[in-house]
Amino acid sequence: MRNRLGVLLAAGVTLGSVLVGVAGGGVASAAPAPPPAPVPASSPAGAVVTPLDHGWVTTIVEQSGFLDPTSLPSPTLDSGPTAVAGATAPNVLSGSMTGKHGTYQVQVGLPIGDTFVLGRSYSSFGDSGSVHVSWPGGGCAADGFNGEATFEVNQLGRSVAGVATTYAVQFLCYSPVALVEGAIAFNIVPTTVGQGYYTYGADGSIIGNGNDSYLNYLGSLAPTSLNQPIVGMAITSDGRGYWMVAADGGVFAFGDARFYGSMGAKPLNEPVVGMAATTDGGGYWLVASDGGVFAFGDARFHGSMGGKPLNEPIVGMTPSPGGGYRLVASDGGIFAFGGAPFYGSMGGTVLNEPIVGMTATKDGRGYWMVASDGGIFAFGDAGFHGSTANIPLNEPIVGMAATADDGGYWLVGGDSGAFAFGDAPFFGSSGSALGYPFVVGVAAS
Repeated sequence: MRNRLGVLLAAGVTLGSVLVGVAGGGVASAAPAPPPAPVPASSPAGAVVTPLDHGWVTTIVEQSGFLDPTSLPSPTLDSGPTAVAGATAPNVLSGSMTGKHGTYQVQVGLPIGDTFVLGRSYSSFGDSGSVHVSWPGGGCAADGFNGEATFEVNQLGRSVAGVATTYAVQFLCYSPVALVEGAIAFNIVPTTVGQGYYTYGADGSIIGNGNDSYLNYLGSLAPTSLNQPIVGMAITSDGRGYWMVAADGGVFAFGDARFYGSMGAKPLNEPVVGMAATTDGGGYWLVASDGGVFAFGDARFHGSMGGKPLNEPIVGMTPSPGGGYRLVASDGGIFAFGGAPFYGSMGGTVLNEPIVGMTATKDGRGYWMVASDGGIFAFGDAGFHGSTANIPLNEPIVGMAATADDGGYWLVGGDSGAFAFGDAPFFGSSGSALGYPFVVGVAAS
């Protein structure tokens, strides 16, 4: 959720104090297998759409004292499918999830007379919003007088009679006795595939921007203790799932993204810095900072820079429609393999700041690089639409994503501040006022 980090930091809770468990590769234990993945609205006529009824909740109960992070015990992670639909009142939505400790009841609400606005973040202080969560033996109630509540409704549909027929909600409840974060979904499908992007953090949390935030309801690594931080993310072509990769090469799959293997728990010469998925979603590549490439599923190995001298470390990779891939180094050097066309590089050119990532055009005939100051370098049929090279930044740029028609792109900073260029719409910025570097990358949906 957009203001999750700000709430935790304001409360004095560190990210490390709210994480539990161990994950080193494979399908994330934080996300049990969801129901059959739905087909997006843009699927061919006759395709069967299976709506997603899913959610997850993390409970962290304090032993003593209000806002005392030192008293937090090891939290418990509970998740499961949404079992029942929500309330029909225009200002209330509710649902229930069955987890390993029983049934969790969740309700978010606004004052009588108010109705939900999609994509808006509501709080207990600014909007008199409330979040109530209950489970066997415990609960959390936050309404501004008793703790702090925040929530966001990303999808909501009603029948003519006013009954909620579809909804998707992200919520956070912070009370004197508990911190509860999660998401509930009822009868939802991806509706805006290719019309937005997701930023992601080192802890595996994701934030939807300009889309319906569908991926947020498939689960989250945020409540899980990782052996190494997340360094890369790839979204499936239909927008119904995603992979994440950690610096140790552990891969985590959500939704219709299948797990094909990882380098988790295996010795690496250098840490993994990114990943890329094949066009059909049947495999993926991982790339390490020394240019070593690891192929899984139907992703073919076409060569690497592993064991070869590099002027600067590799910082990312991008796939080519023909099945090959390109690697990019922090000095802007490009290395193309498997028939991926080479259109030029910044290798040997003096840069104001190092390159931190790249993305390719949809036809594979061009690519952009982005530097930490937001400088953009375009090659092939990739058009230059502007940059932040001469704009003061609160935090360095960490990545970029292109629009579906390649007519624009978004840049994202470590504080999740977003910058839109070309035909990329500006969907708002959740840049932290505290300037806390949290986001490590961005992936287009």
